[in-house]
Amino acid sequence: MLIRRERADDLVQIAAVHRSAFADSPGNEGLAEPPEVALVDQLRGDSGWIPTLSLVAVEHDTVVGHVCLTRAAVGPYPVLALGPLGVLAAQQGAGVGTALMHAALGAADALDEPLVGMLGSLEYYPRFGFVPAARLGIAPDEPSWATHFQVRPLTAYEPQISGEFHYAEPFYKL
Repeated sequence: MLIRRERADDLVQIAAVHRSAFADSPGNEGLAEPPEVALVDQLRGDSGWIPTLSLVAVEHDTVVGHVCLTRAAVGPYPVLALGPLGVLAAQQGAGVGTALMHAALGAADALDEPLVGMLGSLEYYPRFGFVPAARLGIAPDEPSWATHFQVRPLTAYEPQISGEFHYAEPFYKL
């Protein structure tokens, strides 16, 4: 498996990855298209899009997974938001998501980003160093997200980075 930056000719396969990964997610049952597919397209057109942090996992010229990090903020501090992270349903449990997470977090750290925030599984993401955001004095700007909102401090993290977390605008259109 190769992890690399997304390219223009990957877009159809990336949409297929998120379609497969999220088709049966809670809340997506019966939808013609999981909202994560449109979210990635909307993020690409947003000022928070960071092309160098949109990564794909490729096996035999087929995109089997995708993750992106976009610009977010904690109060006045620029940080990153993770998501969506998707893996083809047939490839889930084979280490693709783990490889993408390590690559994304490593790339963010190498770019001197201080922190990554995300809304997600309390069982899956702590293995990558994510902790409840409240532990670091960070709260999502949507209070209903507080129980599953997590952050991953990176090397450049400093304790004064606290306050309200705000995603790129497309996240609020889901």
